[in-house]
Amino acid sequence: MRGKQTVRDMLLSLAVLGLVVGAIYIFIPHDEKADPTRVVDYRVETLTARRAAPYPLAAPVGLPAQWRATSVSFERKNANGWHLGFLDPKDQYVAVEQSSDASAAYIGRVTQKATATGQTQQVGDRAWERWDGEKYDALVRQEQGHVTVVTGTASFEELGAMAAALEFKQGAQQ
Repeated sequence: MRGKQTVRDMLLSLAVLGLVVGAIYIFIPHDEKADPTRVVDYRVETLTARRAAPYPLAAPVGLPAQWRATSVSFERKNANGWHLGFLDPKDQYVAVEQSSDASAAYIGRVTQKATATGQTQQVGDRAWERWDGEKYDALVRQEQGHVTVVTGTASFEELGAMAAALEFKQGAQQ
């Protein structure tokens, strides 16, 4: 008889617990229309990375508020790799990638296997190489000792808008 009461008590406890959880779910407000994008502030990381990077580090200046930064990192051990990810006003992904590793393998990795088209796109006073890919397109600028890549799912027009907003500074130039 004792075993039957224990099983029955456990089932009753589970039922009560289920009712409490259901009530909490129903009465706690949740907004299905809320934007789930986690926006990050990249200013401090930019200043820190500019002191550590052996090349002029690129970060955008003056982008409209509709551009939302979603990720930032600098990895000295990974060929001084700088990454800054955004969602553009059309919710397309745009990333700024820089590294001391200017190899085709690095560019292929950050552009999701895009390949050079042989065409260039003029952005301000700089010519950028156009790379085309199945997942990401990219604008690539190779300079002495490093490469800058603006890549993502956005159109070349939006990639160009990001490239135009980039400010290149190093260490003490702040």
